[in-house]
Amino acid sequence: MSFLEISHVRKSFGESPVLEDINLSIEKGEFVAIVGFSGVGKTTLINLIAGLFKPDSGALTLDGLKIAQPGPERGVVFQNYSLLPWLSVYENIELAVERAFPNWPSARKRQHVERYIGMVGLTPAREKRPSELSGGMRQRVSLARALAMDPQILLLDEPLSALDALTRATLQDEISRIWQANQKTVVMITNDPDEGIYLADRVVPLTAGPGATLGPSFPIEIPRPRDRKTINHDPRFKQIRRDLIEFMLKSRSKRHIAITKKLVLPDIEPEDLSRPRRIFANRRARRRAEIKEELVEVQ
Repeated sequence: MSFLEISHVRKSFGESPVLEDINLSIEKGEFVAIVGFSGVGKTTLINLIAGLFKPDSGALTLDGLKIAQPGPERGVVFQNYSLLPWLSVYENIELAVERAFPNWPSARKRQHVERYIGMVGLTPAREKRPSELSGGMRQRVSLARALAMDPQILLLDEPLSALDALTRATLQDEISRIWQANQKTVVMITNDPDEGIYLADRVVPLTAGPGATLGPSFPIEIPRPRDRKTINHDPRFKQIRRDLIEFMLKSRSKRHIAITKKLVLPDIEPEDLSRPRRIFANRRARRRAEIKEELVEVQ
């Protein structure tokens, strides 16, 4: 059995199917990127792996144990940072370390927190609060907090999508560097095929919804470390990118839903703009049922 195993998972909200028949096996130490259009259920899939949602059917296991609720063995980096605004960089990470390792002595906890602050290059900003940080710096704190818990698997929920292009490229390099240093198992979801190919060992597309499912895996057999300047000219990169985008576009073109709806129009007589606007002229919109014809005789 693989380290992370997802078998025949289905998830819907009310009568709306979001994910259908999701099957995925991920080995320990593997970096897998799941790529899909916005709104197809990528975050729902991450929440299922994190234990924040329960599937309607199917099963998810991590290292042979069923995923039934959130746990410290799964570190999540959210798209919106999810930092406590009243705590500093150090305190946000320290809080996670306290929960993950309550029995450690204070000196060891402090050293552990400082190590991960340094890993993401935030030592000069350790006493600043989130409101004093840029978006890229906040995401670094979120990444350091997840890594400091020493999870078995790291779940990245579109962590870079809200950043500008230059900051995003910088953090992509940081994620790649950190992953190569500790070889954590990583599942990353993204709507950027280039990002997935640049960072991952394998890219798996999620088809267009509703009822999205996973497509075929695309192994990324490009040696590491990968150079951003040269990878765009690599024929393997170009081929994978072309095949991946073609699959995603075809999956979207097949999803056309026709909805027949009965519309009940209001019984309203529109305002008569041809009538002169006088004080007593009745130009207002009226319900037809209000209009009555009467014969009035005046002597």
